[in-house]
Amino acid sequence: MASGREAPAQSQSGINGSGRVDPDQIPSVVAVRESNQEYYSSHVYPTMEKLCPPIAGTEYSSVDQGSSNPKFGRLTLCSVPQTADMLATTHLPLGLVLQPLASLNASEAEVPVLDFGESGPPRCNRCRAYINPFVQFADGGAKFVCNMCQFANTVPGDYYSPIDASGRRIDRDQRPELNLGSVDFIVPKQFSKSEPEPMRYIFAIDVSADAVNRSLPHLAAQAIRKALYGSDGLPQGCKIAIMTFDRTLHFYNLSSNLLQAQMMIVSEVDDSFVPLINGLFVDPEESRIVIESLLDRLDVLFEDLKIPEPAFGAVLDVAFQALEATGGKVIATLSTLSTWGPGHLTFRDDPRQYHTDKEKVLFNCEHVYYKNWGQKYAEHGIGLDLFVLPSTYCDLATVGTICELSGGELFYYPNFVPQRDGRRLMAEIDGAVNRVIGYQAQLKVRCSNGLQVSSYYGNFYHSRPAADLDFGTIDQHKSIVVMFKYDGKLDPKLDSHFQAALLYTTKSGQRRIRCHNFVAGVTTQIKEAVKFCDEDAVLSVIAKEAMHHMLTDQLKTIRSGITDKCVQILASYRKHGAAMSSPGQLILPESLKELTVLLLGLIKTKALRGGNVSSDMRVFSMRLMKSMPLDELALYLYPRVFGLHNLAPEDGYVDPVTGHFRMPKYIRDSVARFDAGGVYVIDNGQNCYLYINKRVNPNLLRDLFGPTVEKSETLDAYLNELPEVDTPISIQARNIMAYLASLRGVKALSIQLARQELDGAEYEVSAMMVEDRNNEAMNYVDYLCHIHKHIQLVNHN
Repeated sequence: MASGREAPAQSQSGINGSGRVDPDQIPSVVAVRESNQEYYSSHVYPTMEKLCPPIAGTEYSSVDQGSSNPKFGRLTLCSVPQTADMLATTHLPLGLVLQPLASLNASEAEVPVLDFGESGPPRCNRCRAYINPFVQFADGGAKFVCNMCQFANTVPGDYYSPIDASGRRIDRDQRPELNLGSVDFIVPKQFSKSEPEPMRYIFAIDVSADAVNRSLPHLAAQAIRKALYGSDGLPQGCKIAIMTFDRTLHFYNLSSNLLQAQMMIVSEVDDSFVPLINGLFVDPEESRIVIESLLDRLDVLFEDLKIPEPAFGAVLDVAFQALEATGGKVIATLSTLSTWGPGHLTFRDDPRQYHTDKEKVLFNCEHVYYKNWGQKYAEHGIGLDLFVLPSTYCDLATVGTICELSGGELFYYPNFVPQRDGRRLMAEIDGAVNRVIGYQAQLKVRCSNGLQVSSYYGNFYHSRPAADLDFGTIDQHKSIVVMFKYDGKLDPKLDSHFQAALLYTTKSGQRRIRCHNFVAGVTTQIKEAVKFCDEDAVLSVIAKEAMHHMLTDQLKTIRSGITDKCVQILASYRKHGAAMSSPGQLILPESLKELTVLLLGLIKTKALRGGNVSSDMRVFSMRLMKSMPLDELALYLYPRVFGLHNLAPEDGYVDPVTGHFRMPKYIRDSVARFDAGGVYVIDNGQNCYLYINKRVNPNLLRDLFGPTVEKSETLDAYLNELPEVDTPISIQARNIMAYLASLRGVKALSIQLARQELDGAEYEVSAMMVEDRNNEAMNYVDYLCHIHKHIQLVNHN
């Protein structure tokens, strides 16, 4: 949808009967994104209007009218087929992409926090769904009929209110839970195994030889200082602990009554334990002098030891011992393969296995030790964020398993260079500490009669099919896909309803249930289902399913499967929704006209693309996409590209009329569209490159980098930020970088130079150009023709 209004039913692709293709006429992601952003710069999104949600990545404000803000969740189909056979005919998935703790913008109302006391919020006695705007009150207000299962419940006495002639409660306007799709319920004590308390953090820092040689303890110490004592800071009552490790484990007494931290060493890592109780977890403000003194000395404590092997497996054990009773978060760094102590690993990356049936073994966890700890972490409300900064293979498939199962995150910095990557590391550790986080979390999803949950995709622990999902931690950037199947037939006279309830503890120690409600119509028309399908949600489902299959299938099979899925969806639409069109034209549904190029982008990701990509890099990309929210995924598959050499005067500033930040015009992802002599930013939401053409104008270099820079060759190869230069273009460019950092949820955005014919990063930029031929895959035009040819074969047969 290009405007926010109801879209036309179909779109021509630029492929006509003669086979000639005009590259400027085929569907453009850039044009659609810009059109959508322009519309929502002056319009709000009303959640109960019959509109597909804004395109992922669009800045918009939403009005919660009873169905939740799309930032919290989006259905793949806003109009659900009545039967399973109808759904199968479309070849579209029926799923819900959830981001339960998503952040809202300043113009949107915060999710209200409601307290129903010891009785808790009213619930359906049959299906246990929570009270929401779509329940119907009857019998003078004494009954409420559940919108999920249609069961008539008795209204609790303390919740009773009379209803008017239309069946509306007279106190409805004073009841947020009856008006808003998203609310937080404070839960009674029976929802907690123990008394909830503010969050506890353990910082576990690798001080083995490789880490010390590359100044990682120093950078980690700086990052911890920034996270604890920067502008945000932790909520009152949160406590932190610091430990370091090589072959041995080092704990620190940080009590505020000490002059400096006291180190305690555990050398028996096969039978490790926590050697102190008092002084391990401390209030970061009360013990600030002691903590900062330790952070100041951390880089010199181990500079003469340089013990090669880190006992990372033992760290997982002692961190669990320390947090087992309370839950919390572990933030750890790791610089090399963990070859010492329990769960020790061996080098198993073998390029000879690439592109063979054995390659998938490299993507699976090697050691059951890590699976077991991942399950324990999730069940006890502990999450692991792991920052891996290796110079060689590190077996992310194994060590990252705990991040995946516990709901944490894996951060990967291949070929880490402190001067270039240190700024990014510090910003991301700071972000990991200060983002919105829930811990000790469980998720339950309910749906209307006729449907049931069939499967989930994401980073969590799921013990058995009917059980809730367990998360040690879940934060504002994590998404989960919930898939549904039919166990009956939907009633076209009734809407279909979906409710997601996340039980979690806030960082400040309050136990809550965040409840999101979503509603969709039911249709008997295939064309209607396709017309109101959500392209970004469909894309997320296909991507997460593909990542799931990496553990069992060959990559070439997965790539072929993605293409086949695209052909099936478009062939079905051709047959059932555009049968009267000319056979020689590729007709795309308006709702899915960018799907082809975005799926091509998926095929070209480091997880799936051809060529020799290391198993660590494939695993990192796979795990990233498994939990990516929609806006990040869309950008990861089709990066934003814009020039700094041709900025308009208003670019880089807030528009005084709309109040939105003015970004430069984007260009399509193709090197052929770069200007000779241009300077471009290429941003996929994870990495940000500054591409400088070899014919760049010296005046432009001086304006961007300072009066002494006249050739790109003289720039520091490890430059990671734009310097402060008092020129209009420098101010605009730095404003743009600060804005992109804010979209990521970090305080500073690190860039990497990609100077033409000078930096290896130039090849990274080339690989990100989705519309070009690269990564052993077709260009966009050829891929679209390939899809068109196979659609004709399918419909002919």
